[in-house]
Amino acid sequence: MAAANVICRQLTASGIDARIDTWDLNRANLTAHVTSTGRRRPLLFACHLDVVPPGEAGWIHPAFAAVESHGRIYGRGSADMKGGIAALVTAIRQLVDSGVKLEGDIILFAAAGEETDSCGAIRFVNSFASRLPDLAGVVLPEPTDFAVVTAHRGMLWLQAATKGKTAHGSAPELGINAITSMMAFLDELEHYRIPFEPHPLLGGCSMSVNTITGGDAINVVPDRCSIGIDIRTLPRQNHQAIIDDLRKVCAGLKQKNPEFEADISIIRQVGGLETDPDCGFIKDFCSAVGISETKAVGFTTDGPHFASLEAPVVVFGPGKPEVCHKPDEYIDIADVEKAIRDYKNIILKFLS
Repeated sequence: MAAANVICRQLTASGIDARIDTWDLNRANLTAHVTSTGRRRPLLFACHLDVVPPGEAGWIHPAFAAVESHGRIYGRGSADMKGGIAALVTAIRQLVDSGVKLEGDIILFAAAGEETDSCGAIRFVNSFASRLPDLAGVVLPEPTDFAVVTAHRGMLWLQAATKGKTAHGSAPELGINAITSMMAFLDELEHYRIPFEPHPLLGGCSMSVNTITGGDAINVVPDRCSIGIDIRTLPRQNHQAIIDDLRKVCAGLKQKNPEFEADISIIRQVGGLETDPDCGFIKDFCSAVGISETKAVGFTTDGPHFASLEAPVVVFGPGKPEVCHKPDEYIDIADVEKAIRDYKNIILKFLS
C-alpha cells in the first residue's frame, strides 16, 4: 500500500489521474490513466508492487534502505521491479509534462501479490476487462536486462498431504505414520515424469519438491505430513492432467496399502505465456527499442492473466534477472535511465 501511495503522488504531481483500490486491509492496486484523442488503441503497462522477503543471508547493505553505491541502487525489489516502475513513471511524467499530444491512451497498472498469488492482477482483470477498450498491447516492465520476452513457462504449485493416525511414540504400531506414508509417495514421485511435448524455445517442464512439514512432537506418531511441489509448465500444457496423474499415483499406493491416505490440492497456478514474435505489435515494439530478436525465459510473470484481454503481451525492462530474489539485489542507475528512454520511445511509437 505504501508503494502505491508513493507512485500515486508522483503521477498526480503531473496532473495524471491515478487511483488506488484497496482491500483486505493491506492490499492495494494502483491504476493511472493518461487520456488522448483516442484515435489509436491504448497501451497497458502492467507492473507489480510487492517484493519477496529479504531472506536470512547477510546483505552488504540493509535490504530496505535503497542504498546508492558505485552507480547502483541496492535493496530488495530494486531490480524486481521497482527500477522498472520508477523508469516507467518517470517516462510517462516527462511526456505529459512536455505537452506531447498522444493519439492513444496510456494505462498504467501496478498490482499487489504478483510474488504470491497474483491477487492484484486477477482482481484487475476480473473488474475491468469488460470496461477496457481494445488494447494495442500489454507491456510488463519486469527485469529482463532489456531482452524482449514473448514466452515464458507457467507454474503449478501443489500440496500433497498424507493422513495418518496418532499414537504414543512408544507404541507406533497403534498409529498410522503420515511421514512414512509420505516417504512412499516421494519414492513414487522420484520415478514420475510429466508427459510433455518439448517447446521449441522453452524446452521441457520441471518439477521440484521444495517444502516438507510433518509431526508435532517427537513422542507422537504424526497424523499428517505435507509437501510443496513446484512444477514449471509449458504454454498450453494441461495442469489438470498433471494433477490427475498424481492422484493416480496416490490411488496406486492405496491399492498396495489400504491404510494409505493422501490428497493433492492446488496452492497456485499460472499458465505459460506465448505471444507470436512475428505479430505486428512485437515487430513494432522491437523497432522502438532497437532489438531484432525476441527471447523466452524460464521464470513466470502475471503476463498470462493479461493475455485474457486478447492483446499481445510482452515482457521488457531494466534489471538483471539473475540478481532477483537474492541477497544484495541491485539495479544499475544507468539501466534505469536507459529504460526511461526506451519506455518513452515505446509510448511514442504506438500512441503518437
